[in-house]
Amino acid sequence: MIRVRRRPRSVLSGRKGTPRSESLQIRSPEKSEVWPESYYGIFLTGEALVASTEISQLDFEKNEGLKLSIDELKQIATTLRKNIIKMTTAANSGHPSSSLSAVEVVTALYFGGFMNYDAKNPGWPERDRFVLSKGHAVPVLYAAMAEAGFFSEDQLSTLRKLGSPLEGHPNLKRLPGIEASTGSLGQGLSIGLGQALAARVDKTSSKVFVVIGDGEMGEGQIWEALASAAKYKVGNLTAIIDQNGYQQTGSTKEVLDMGDFQKKIEPFGWHVQTISGNSMEEVVEALKTAESITDRPKMIVSKTKKGDGILPLLEEAGDTNFHGKPLPPAMAEKALAMLS
Repeated sequence: MIRVRRRPRSVLSGRKGTPRSESLQIRSPEKSEVWPESYYGIFLTGEALVASTEISQLDFEKNEGLKLSIDELKQIATTLRKNIIKMTTAANSGHPSSSLSAVEVVTALYFGGFMNYDAKNPGWPERDRFVLSKGHAVPVLYAAMAEAGFFSEDQLSTLRKLGSPLEGHPNLKRLPGIEASTGSLGQGLSIGLGQALAARVDKTSSKVFVVIGDGEMGEGQIWEALASAAKYKVGNLTAIIDQNGYQQTGSTKEVLDMGDFQKKIEPFGWHVQTISGNSMEEVVEALKTAESITDRPKMIVSKTKKGDGILPLLEEAGDTNFHGKPLPPAMAEKALAMLS
């Protein structure tokens, strides 16, 4: 069976952002089965790029996931940034600046063809896993999940509200599609390593991606996981350090300067790249390189800017860390205008 994932909502929109009202009709290659527009999924034997309103023939590329262009990925990244600001301001709580620095990485993973998942069947055993170790930045994950169709975008406005499954940190017991309950910093890489090893035991091709904050790189558990992953040559594990230069109480250099991550991690036996993590082009190329390495774990040191996309507003406010606080309504309005 071949399952089709349609293009994300923001890509199906018109050039000026006007949503299309037509419904998609997607047929299997044998034309014997029609899937509704609301169906999201992954390809088991190939992938088609769905862009028109009615498709009777699909072109497939074996084992290639949904691969959007760089411009399309940037368009989705802008949508995610807007939704991060909207949901945290509506909640009057949360971590928008920590979420904004990781947008390119999360966008590329979910929509760049690097992760296989089924948004309508989140528990699919052979899915790839994404672990957000820096759990306080969960608005970026919720924004991506809504865009991918795990739940309605309207639900984003319930962030941190009583009874909402969109809690302030990821909770796998509350929201299908969350792979790990995180927030206690330093634990995510160990969880991801366990999931990657479990895939080996289960003889599946599942890959695991873990996003780590540079502040939590001061946790000893991270380095134990680095050593263990290298020992067991876990080639289906990719970790990304979101090196935005800040943590809760100040800059990482002031709190605990860890120096050059690449020079520290390579001797463990990992394949390591260092990139500009708010450049979609560099993120995509780094993930392609990581994808080609299968004999050891992979690390991408992603040098980013906290609050990327609205940094001038944070500078104007005199706080480029802006940790753990939402944008006030007037400031959020300016930020959304800046992103538009």
